[in-house]
Amino acid sequence: MARAIALAEKGLNTTTPNPRVGCVLVQQGELIGEGWHERAGEAHAEIHALNAAREAALARDHSKAGLEAGQSPLHDIHIKGCTAYVSLEPCSHTGRTGPCCDALIEAGVSRVVVAMQDPNPLVSGQGIARIQKAGIAVTVGVMESEARKLNPGFISRMTKGLPWVRLKIGMSLDGRTALGNGVSQWITSEESRADAHAYRARSCAVLTGIGTLLADDPSLTVRHISCERQPLRVLIDAQCEVPLTAKILTEGHALVLTLEKTLDASISSDGAARAEALRALGVTVLGVPAAHAGNGHLDLVAAMKVLAEQGINEILVEAGANLNAELFKAGLVDECIFYISPQLLGMGAQGPASLGPLVELSKAFALQFSHIDQIGPDLRVTAIPKIKLN
Repeated sequence: MARAIALAEKGLNTTTPNPRVGCVLVQQGELIGEGWHERAGEAHAEIHALNAAREAALARDHSKAGLEAGQSPLHDIHIKGCTAYVSLEPCSHTGRTGPCCDALIEAGVSRVVVAMQDPNPLVSGQGIARIQKAGIAVTVGVMESEARKLNPGFISRMTKGLPWVRLKIGMSLDGRTALGNGVSQWITSEESRADAHAYRARSCAVLTGIGTLLADDPSLTVRHISCERQPLRVLIDAQCEVPLTAKILTEGHALVLTLEKTLDASISSDGAARAEALRALGVTVLGVPAAHAGNGHLDLVAAMKVLAEQGINEILVEAGANLNAELFKAGLVDECIFYISPQLLGMGAQGPASLGPLVELSKAFALQFSHIDQIGPDLRVTAIPKIKLN
């Protein structure tokens, strides 16, 4: 199973909106085939593993002149009776590909070991049940915690209707993300920036707010590492103020989330016109209800549900102190990645989240560390909220 999970990680940056899955086939202690899901719409891990075993059997049997022309290697003795190790329950429904549970049954495997049940309601135990009904032994729960770490966003989207929200924050040792005048490039090192781009690459979307866009005009693309798929760029822009020349619009597909009333020409003719201009550039513009506080902001929970409906599993947030704070307050932050530079910016510099002012320590937003690593001269601190509100 450890090998299946390692294979699944090969699809870390490419499988969206599907989960990352690996599969290994073992016959009498010998690995005979392996594979992983590479891209949505293409073969799943189990099919790749069966095909690899098929090709190996063909090569072996042809070398012995033992396979007749046209004979199906799926029924070859080398594959029949093998054990399949899969990091996620084999699917039981027909989407862009056929059910993997049926492929394993037809291949004649004798046992299937599954790390975790699929949280997708279209599968969720049905694949396991179908395999068991065929008389094949199934074991579930082997290295489940490791398997769950592969797909936090997919699990969140399937079980809560929300993507996994990961905040990325670069800051100084005294917790400052920019000077008082707004200058922030570059607080952290080139090594940290490359590492952060790895998180961009694995994300379905990178999200920022209109304040950050107007101040910095970020592109939010993956540049410091090799990546064949650019994430969707998402902008929180209540009044649809984004300039048509913004980099996130010119360097790839983008999605703007704005207030529903901004798109209503009877309420905001200017906003509706700006939205149409964005759509003419190929940008997706979607309306979101207003926050209950009546502060002119979007309802961020509703915004995240909209993104989940778009098939977004993991979101990397690269925003300013205000949007970061609102995400914390809404209970939407699942994970924080802090890149901490060994320097002090002092009084007057800006912080990572506009929380407060607090008058009691008990009201602080408590986090717990999960990993601390050195990246170049900086520290990368991974933390998760102690209490989740959703």
